[in-house]
Amino acid sequence: MTEQANGAAQGEQTPQFSLQRIYVRDLSFEAPKSPEIFRQEWTPSVSMDLNTRQKALEGDFHEVVLTLSVTVKNGEETAFIAEVQQAGIFLIKGLDAASMSHTLGAFCPNILFPYARETLDSLVVRGSFPALMLAPVNFDALYAQELQRQQAN
Repeated sequence: MTEQANGAAQGEQTPQFSLQRIYVRDLSFEAPKSPEIFRQEWTPSVSMDLNTRQKALEGDFHEVVLTLSVTVKNGEETAFIAEVQQAGIFLIKGLDAASMSHTLGAFCPNILFPYARETLDSLVVRGSFPALMLAPVNFDALYAQELQRQQAN
């Protein structure tokens, strides 16, 4: 108990993480070949781009934005392009620089991904295309790869 009291007296801060809000920052859907695309045999190929960015807000608040862009082609023609920017505001304090970087680069996107995936799926279905159930993404592995790439440069 004495060590805890001494640590608090010296200004040590207990790590704190709290999700404040999840929201759609931007959303778009384009089906450039409709209605003709609906009359063709459906043999889709899916490509996905994923990106994250973060911004410090006032105090200990941070915004993290996960962008998912999906392009689906039927043969050589683009059937649709869908994109969502799923964002969250997080209260994060008491972390060292490495832990803060990992939290913003991997932990927060892990929280946002299911929301982005559901939003994209709903958007695609509203466009009258088959459901788009994206596979889970391992943001910890992506974060580790990005760190290795930065260290190599």
